[in-house]
Amino acid sequence: MPGPMTNVFFLILDSYRQDHMSYYNPDSPCPTPHMDALARDSVAFDNCYPEALPTIPARTTWLTGERTLVHRPWQPLAPEDRSLPEILGMAGYLTACFTDCYHYWKPGMNLHRGFRVYDWIRGQEYDNYRSAPLRKVKLEDYCKDSFSQQWCRIVEAALRNVQEFETAEDHYCARLMRRAGEWLADNASQPPIFMWIDSFDPHEPWTPPKEFDTFTDPAYTGKRLILPPGGQASAHFSEEEIAHIRGLYAGECSYVDHYIGVFIERLKELGLYDDALIVLISDHGHPLSDHGKFLKGGDRLYNELLKVPFTIHFPGGRYAGQRLDALSSFHDVLPTLLDAIGLGNNLDALPGKSLMPVIRGEADGIRDVIISGYYGAPDRVIRDKVWSYIRRPDDEPDELYNLVEDPAESHNLIDDQPKEAQRLAASFGVLYALKGAPVKGIQGKYELEHTGAV
Repeated sequence: MPGPMTNVFFLILDSYRQDHMSYYNPDSPCPTPHMDALARDSVAFDNCYPEALPTIPARTTWLTGERTLVHRPWQPLAPEDRSLPEILGMAGYLTACFTDCYHYWKPGMNLHRGFRVYDWIRGQEYDNYRSAPLRKVKLEDYCKDSFSQQWCRIVEAALRNVQEFETAEDHYCARLMRRAGEWLADNASQPPIFMWIDSFDPHEPWTPPKEFDTFTDPAYTGKRLILPPGGQASAHFSEEEIAHIRGLYAGECSYVDHYIGVFIERLKELGLYDDALIVLISDHGHPLSDHGKFLKGGDRLYNELLKVPFTIHFPGGRYAGQRLDALSSFHDVLPTLLDAIGLGNNLDALPGKSLMPVIRGEADGIRDVIISGYYGAPDRVIRDKVWSYIRRPDDEPDELYNLVEDPAESHNLIDDQPKEAQRLAASFGVLYALKGAPVKGIQGKYELEHTGAV
């Protein structure tokens, strides 16, 4: 079994949809040969879900093992938190964080706490890194008349940061993996190493390097819509434009896959791959107007937001080739990692459960259901392997989908199968703001509205 001297690499991709990794989805809009190869050498999980969304709550859960849906919003690590780099540092690890996620070091934030080494690549999204006016691109080529002035300013801020990029090597993920690889080459003789490598790509804005921008229609002549506003997509975009936006996202995913491959190749060159524990995971996916809206939001609790890739490569290729459908949540990731490297005597202090019994074939699962949502939003989703129940605010009908028969979640069965919704709703109590209220069907809402009862 691996022990406390195992090198650990924790690779994060922001906003990476599970269905855009061809290992999970042979019909993926883009091939992902490098992540697929890693997955084949690993244990892959189909049903690991974020408990609380979005960016910072998910990372807080990975770093601390604590649940965040009920207990904390988007915020810094608390003084009482014991984070993963602090735990591993006390166990003798050299800990390092490399990221281009600009939320880590915003004023007041501290997610790099506990790392011996940390490095940040500036400029992602609308990090106010560059102030020079646009020179090489025109804002009107990226915005529609229907965009608000505020949204156009956001697009402009993002463009300032990328307008000088010429090749794929100039882009963020390439620089991140290059810098992480250089540090690793200098420190490979100092095991054990724990590296936390957090790529903000393929998070929007979607500006894939031209070498990877091969998934949009070459005949398209409209605006380059790298950052669509949220809300109803039909208010802003034609079907052709929606297809263009989806192609940009696929290009970002392909580009990220390539540079994951670059880092994995560096591990192999240094002789560190075979005996390493390597986690690959995303914080969430991204709605691409699958249910009529772009961008993340508390009301978009469908597969495109919730389903993420999650793989673990074990030293010596142990357990490789397994693909498991056991349900788990993000607060199970830290217990699993600690258990895997021989630090399982910490598990009693954590609310999550280790997946190692499932990986070893000793158990079929660790959970019957999961719950997910945004701390500040009223909507909640409760899932098992077959059913997804979405609890909506009091004035909206609830939703129920059969994930096996209808993975696109296009047929709301709340009126046909209310007992399934009631069963799932009963799994979590008042702390999750479900309040034990009755399941609200579509027909019931219609009748209330049209009889004057509301």
